[in-house]
Amino acid sequence: MPRRHRVRTAFVVVAVVVVLALVAAALVTTFLVRRPLPEVTGTQEVPGLGADVQVTRDARGVPTIVADSTDDLFRAQGYVTAQDRFFEMDYRRHVTSGRLSELVGADEQALEADKVIRTLGWRRVAEQEWDLLTEDTRSYLQAYADGVNAYLADRDPGAIAVEYTVLGLRVPQRAPAAWDPVDSLAWLKAMAWDLRSNYDDEIARAMTYRAVPDVARVEELFPAYPQDLHLPIVTSAPAVGDVEQTAAPAHLPLDDADLQAALAAADRALAAVPELVGRGEGIGSNSWVVAGEHTASGKPLLANDPHLGISAPGIWSQVGLRCAEVSDDCPFDVTGFALAGLPGVIIGHNGDLAWGLTNMGADVTDFFLERVDGDRVLLDGERRPLQVRTETIAVAGGEDVEIQVRTTSHGPIVSDVLDLDGVGRGPVPEDAPGSRFEVALAWTALTPGRTGDAVFAMMTAADADDVAAAAVAFEVPAQNIVFATTDGHIGYQAPGRVPVRAVVDGPVPSDGTWPRPGWDSRYDWQGWVDPADMPRVLDPAEGFVVAANQAVTPAGVGPFLARDTDYGYRSQRIRDVLTEQLAAGGKVDVASTARLQTDRHSPYADVLVPALLEIDLDDAFDAAGQDLLRTWDRSMDADSPAAMYFAAVWAQVLELTFADDLPAGHAPDGGSRWLEVVRGMLENLTSPWWDDRTTSGVVEGRDDVLARALVTARHELTAQLGSRTEDWAWGKLHVAAPQHPVLGGAGVPGVLHRLVNPTGQPVGGGSSIVDATGWDAASGSYAVTSAPSMRMVVDLGDLDSSTWVNLTGTSGHPASVHYADQLEVWARGEQLAWPYSPAAVEADAVDHQTLVPARG
Repeated sequence: MPRRHRVRTAFVVVAVVVVLALVAAALVTTFLVRRPLPEVTGTQEVPGLGADVQVTRDARGVPTIVADSTDDLFRAQGYVTAQDRFFEMDYRRHVTSGRLSELVGADEQALEADKVIRTLGWRRVAEQEWDLLTEDTRSYLQAYADGVNAYLADRDPGAIAVEYTVLGLRVPQRAPAAWDPVDSLAWLKAMAWDLRSNYDDEIARAMTYRAVPDVARVEELFPAYPQDLHLPIVTSAPAVGDVEQTAAPAHLPLDDADLQAALAAADRALAAVPELVGRGEGIGSNSWVVAGEHTASGKPLLANDPHLGISAPGIWSQVGLRCAEVSDDCPFDVTGFALAGLPGVIIGHNGDLAWGLTNMGADVTDFFLERVDGDRVLLDGERRPLQVRTETIAVAGGEDVEIQVRTTSHGPIVSDVLDLDGVGRGPVPEDAPGSRFEVALAWTALTPGRTGDAVFAMMTAADADDVAAAAVAFEVPAQNIVFATTDGHIGYQAPGRVPVRAVVDGPVPSDGTWPRPGWDSRYDWQGWVDPADMPRVLDPAEGFVVAANQAVTPAGVGPFLARDTDYGYRSQRIRDVLTEQLAAGGKVDVASTARLQTDRHSPYADVLVPALLEIDLDDAFDAAGQDLLRTWDRSMDADSPAAMYFAAVWAQVLELTFADDLPAGHAPDGGSRWLEVVRGMLENLTSPWWDDRTTSGVVEGRDDVLARALVTARHELTAQLGSRTEDWAWGKLHVAAPQHPVLGGAGVPGVLHRLVNPTGQPVGGGSSIVDATGWDAASGSYAVTSAPSMRMVVDLGDLDSSTWVNLTGTSGHPASVHYADQLEVWARGEQLAWPYSPAAVEADAVDHQTLVPARG
């Protein structure tokens, strides 16, 4: 993917020196820091409960909630989640509603985020979804909201979260607004946004064309999926021909300065959306299921570890939800990973079935280039009116800001959202009236859907048919579902709302890889792929299924889902390890599965090291770095000097090869696409990409670049870590440091920084490695930008033998012992016991809490 502007919403909330001093002084006061910590023992009254609800918490603070009815169950979940994580919930709903400025006050980044999200209309779409949901789903969402509000009642902001105390030093903090069920639905839009697949690649193609005006050369930077090397998820069907199109976009005027400025403005605007679950290189997941005939327990095993952005608190909260007596009226007996602000469990297991999710990478967005003249837009030779609405953004302590949102038949115009002089957009040229280009975004999540229904349907699924039924409603984000059942079945199901694109007989690719001409309706979406046609697998002959963001099917098989997917290096490594283990007659168990989740073998090293070792380095000092690679096992371990050196060489190879060719802001991030690009170039020693166009009279080849990369990396690491190569280690610079989204940025006083940001942990792994601790090779830093946000292994033969671990902890309160008490366990690649049965949960319980109906 192209390098993104990483928007960390550490706003200028704490930028004023006087405020910083006040914040520091306030936070050293134990009372203010610890005041919001909830009472998790004894008895609390909760209005609206029909009967007592029992809540137990284990040594890590993970709650299990037992109730007599669904209304009480989700009301209690709302109450307990608000106890632990309300500020996180409140922050999320301010972002998803385009109301961040109401929370943090006047701040440029917050206002830009609000403008873009109001333009996209996440909250408006969520409101439209409410009436589409089943009566049961609406009742669950309402009960959850009632539980949240029961906790908020009569509590001032400082008693709810310390963040309100800090923010209150800058802008007045009123009591948080009541939670609304639509607040939960809007969060699904944020998930879908960060997992929306290839829009980065689509806009990067068009912007790269300006610098490299040759479609064939641009496409070399977006190679086809290597299906001869890496198997797709569904392997049983033969390929029948690739339907992808790579025709030159001849009648798209991509070299037009105004069009390129519009693309740059759209790119910049969409980058202003805060990162909520993760974005860019490394966002994906691993998941696999193994049939019982190959496991120690004789029943299936399921593994899942979603790779998302790292934050404090982490994205997930662990919870158990149990009806005291499971029945048709109260059908839930489930445990797993939830999202604060959304009732239920998103990934986990019940008594019959376990499921995991990974990003499918379906192409669910398209940029439409529009020809706009004032409030009218060109379509099929006619000028048609734009839809225009006014949005008012409230700013805490400041003046309201009004924006106009303009929408075409394809979606909202995103190139005019921000006032961006820096991208070169000027007035409409006088000699070309009516030809102003704008960019509209078509995105499946802007059509109201029923994903809320799917969340609860998955929680009660018992077999493949139930999963398929839930998948029909699981429209956005498009996810791979792997599942296993206690009666011995394993399977895969592709859900998701995926657009049907007409194959247009014209010069513009109509497969979603390049922006589309909005003035030609032949390029409009033609509806959605029929859910009955989505790929699925049940009990494959090979005895396992691996879904790790690779292509879903062989090219030409089934409905067209996407061209731009992960390139399958992680998925194939998992397949290879499993295949070898099964061929040797070994039985897969929980421990071996957890070890595979932290496999650190580098496919980058497999591709690049042989060529690096061919380079002759005469200088002994320079050669000392290269010598590390000669005996290296090619594992990116945290204590490995060779891994550290190789990462530095890889970053240099990308910089030296592509920096002179690509537009600003789109330098290679080092993900699997760039590995595939370089793999395809290695045998072509004189590829034009190797040549540095900034050197006059010299044409560089592959070996020139590799030699310079080896030497430059050696000197760079000497400056950073010392001249003795044995003192180097990958984990010294590759550090996972979760950051608070509002108060954790640079410039905060040390006491606050230490309070809200857990201590960074040295880790192994890396981009496109099974232990997927991603980093941005274009950033100049090796710090972890994405990682397994949790890990879980479910043994369907003995659910109490399952294991799990979260990135940080269950609590969102920085003063809580559970704020980051799983981080070191996670960093070591270990997992924790995950009890499920009532007896096991009770044996593991440390705290007991009873929620009772409010008197009167």
